[in-house]
Amino acid sequence: MKNKPLLAAIALASLHCHSESLDVGDVIELETGAIRGARDDTGVLSFKGVPYAAPPIGDRRWRAPQPVAAWSGVRDATQFGARCLSAWEDDPTPAPPQSEDCLTVNVWTAAAREDDALPVMVWIHGGGFQFGTSADPSTDGTRLAQRGVVVVSFNYRVGVLGFLAHPELDREGPSGNYGLQDQLAALRWVKTHIAKFGGDPGNVTVFGESAGAHAIGILLASPLAAGLMDRAIGQSGAFWDSEHGSLATLDEAHARGVAFAKRLGADSITALRAIPAEALNAQATWNFTQDPGITAFGPHVDGHVVLEVPAARYLRGEQLRIPLLAGWNDVEDLPFRSRALPHGTAQELRDAAQRTFGADRLPEFLVHYPADSDAQAQQSAAWLIGDLDISQQTWEWLELQRASGAPVFGYEFTFTSPYVPIASHLVDVPFVFGTMTPQLIVGGDAPPGDADRALSDTIMGYWVNFATRGDPNGPGLPPWPAYGDQGALQQLGARVEASPSPRAARFRFLSSFRHEGVLPAAWRVLPQEVSSSPE
Repeated sequence: MKNKPLLAAIALASLHCHSESLDVGDVIELETGAIRGARDDTGVLSFKGVPYAAPPIGDRRWRAPQPVAAWSGVRDATQFGARCLSAWEDDPTPAPPQSEDCLTVNVWTAAAREDDALPVMVWIHGGGFQFGTSADPSTDGTRLAQRGVVVVSFNYRVGVLGFLAHPELDREGPSGNYGLQDQLAALRWVKTHIAKFGGDPGNVTVFGESAGAHAIGILLASPLAAGLMDRAIGQSGAFWDSEHGSLATLDEAHARGVAFAKRLGADSITALRAIPAEALNAQATWNFTQDPGITAFGPHVDGHVVLEVPAARYLRGEQLRIPLLAGWNDVEDLPFRSRALPHGTAQELRDAAQRTFGADRLPEFLVHYPADSDAQAQQSAAWLIGDLDISQQTWEWLELQRASGAPVFGYEFTFTSPYVPIASHLVDVPFVFGTMTPQLIVGGDAPPGDADRALSDTIMGYWVNFATRGDPNGPGLPPWPAYGDQGALQQLGARVEASPSPRAARFRFLSSFRHEGVLPAAWRVLPQEVSSSPE
């Protein structure tokens, strides 16, 4: 009996420690060490710049992401980490500065306790796999976190540092697509650590726009992503198809890498690794500023992360059969018009279309992309490049994921206002996050109005509902039917309601050129034809 006080004290101490371990506080203990975040006056706690992989520098350049070394003490996690080096010299994204040491993750949570087990939304930023950052003000996770989810974003290697392929790298181990491998590593970090932030590791929705959506579409077709995501939201992108066809083959990616090394006078990967990262980036800028669909370093079929063209695996039902919400914007073509088929005159477009689609298919092409006048040809060329680069493959993703039996919801973002005068590629992102940052891509300088904020509230409600239970519908929101045989899409515009897309016939026409999911090889331009910069 004399041991009862001691036993009671031990029990109380144990209960106290257990209770403390369930509180989500400013300091969180991860497997690699403690981090300190910051709580704002709305109650949202954020942690920024937390490493999820070792710095990919020195001998770790062009290798799979490696484990983080543990640290002692409490690491400050109140500032974003460096953004990854960009292949675009005029990268429009703001501070922080660029660095090769950039593999960090950010978390926003309003959870009070670890066992709150809130749904988790993991954002993959866009930027054509050439630039971008998780520190973009438009993707701040605070407002979504206020709605009862844990929001995560992260950086991943882009451009030449993220996607160089070379035969010598293949001999070192599973190679290529290091940026995609980073994304998988970040998702594994989420699975391991997100419960500490009050998130549910068994309820993870991955969402992204442009290259972020393309990455998600690609990863869903990769066996390496199994178990890492439970739902997916794709905004304007799917498989990284383009006017040049499907993903680059391994031979094409190798040719691009070998040509790049030759241009730098590097006769080995060791020599390439000895070149400062900034110098590599400066050289890779040429690859990006040419036709990036041919020359830039991006996702390709590597036989490791990407086993084959993603649409081919979807066609056979070999993708992750998880709920999908995906769609596109009304004017996706705006940033891509310089890559459209020649269209100075109606005849010029008809000639270019005949070369691309064949003389026997030209009449059908002209039904969907008419060229009865020069002005009409210009509009049709714009529609075509937007369809080829973004819209058609996103529609294809909806169709193929629905065929797998997974719940699917589709949308078209058509809203315009003084704040967003054109429903272009990219303009939906501030609506999704509720940040309502300036719409620079369309030259908008008007502040958001009541209608803009109302639509943002609706979209955030849909996205959070989908992340919570795989269905965007909920109280106070216009009904959103599942994507079915009639291809009904939720119109996110002046009116929020469902209707079939008038573009579906165009999309079916382009889909008819796929053979077992793969776009025509004749559309491709071999990279060695354009991979050498001018003397």
